[in-house]
Amino acid sequence: MKHDEIQTVISTERKEKPTDEQIEFGKHYTDHMFIMDYTEGQGWHSARIVPYGPLEMDPAAKVFHYGQTVFEGLKAYRSKDDKVLLFRPDQNFKRLNESNARICIPQIDEAFALSALKQLVTLDQDWVPKAEGTSLYIRPFVIATEPSLGLARSTSYQFIIIMSPVGSYYKEGINPVKIFVEEQYIRAVPGGTGEAKTGGNYASSLLAQELAEKSGYTQVLIMATTIVPLKP
Repeated sequence: MKHDEIQTVISTERKEKPTDEQIEFGKHYTDHMFIMDYTEGQGWHSARIVPYGPLEMDPAAKVFHYGQTVFEGLKAYRSKDDKVLLFRPDQNFKRLNESNARICIPQIDEAFALSALKQLVTLDQDWVPKAEGTSLYIRPFVIATEPSLGLARSTSYQFIIIMSPVGSYYKEGINPVKIFVEEQYIRAVPGGTGEAKTGGNYASSLLAQELAEKSGYTQVLIMATTIVPLKP
């Protein structure tokens, strides 16, 4: 696909942007989002930028039942001279494809994805906040959409990019935080999916995170396991 093959539908109802004091991590979303479809035999197609809104999906979509999904996270920043800057977005799309490979999701054209992202950021650049310590968080993700309960890789997907103005992820701001080292509840084992940014990895870390917070910690470092072979 080429840059000019991205169809754009401009939102006619612009949202009210949050003030610096109202910005929370992942609570507000820009006016537009990017979507591209994948169909087996056709490949990736129908790239478009549309007004941000709900997705309509079949309840049997494989993403709901077998967790075939991956995501990335990166940011756009506003410089002192009012330019909007991205930090190594090409590396995020490279890592997205590495996750795709592990979760049996078709590869995405990284150059095209970067071109689409820049077009989306340019369209919604007024959403990039100016206050120190703030940025525009960008979430590219892929979901399996085939309506089938058979356990197999999906034959259809959607690649989506949404964006959200954010402040610091932690209430402590840009300051040291207390981290608990968790050894019981793990998400990475040799041969597992620990290095893939897939939803199930993060869901499996929630219990450890909640227990750490109850003990006064801000974040948890989940240790990987080492499989020791049994002696004969």
